[in-house]
Amino acid sequence: MSPKRGDDVAPPPVGDEWRVRFGTTEAAKGWGELCAEAPGNARRCFEALRANPLARTDPDRQHRLRGRLATRILGGVELPQWEYEVTAGGRVRYVVDGATCAVYVVYASPRHPKDTDA
Repeated sequence: MSPKRGDDVAPPPVGDEWRVRFGTTEAAKGWGELCAEAPGNARRCFEALRANPLARTDPDRQHRLRGRLATRILGGVELPQWEYEVTAGGRVRYVVDGATCAVYVVYASPRHPKDTDA
């Protein structure tokens, strides 16, 4: 999504922080909904992704997805896909591009994704 008048300004990464970007327009919309519903938890998610998107210190909250969801193609590149549990139902899925130190949010919603309900 292109920024426009009235949009929030994301702070730039400093030092060894990761750049957090939207990978899809739907993720940008979902992020707004998630922030409106759970601002404190969404902020903690953002800070975790910015600091260390590959952290394994709290696997119940932040973990690499497995099976068919383990990777996702973004911009023609296959990247590892992770998930952050923001609330009981709210999730953020993201892919990690270690080459550019960027995290791309590809799904964000206050509702649990349906593709894991099988």
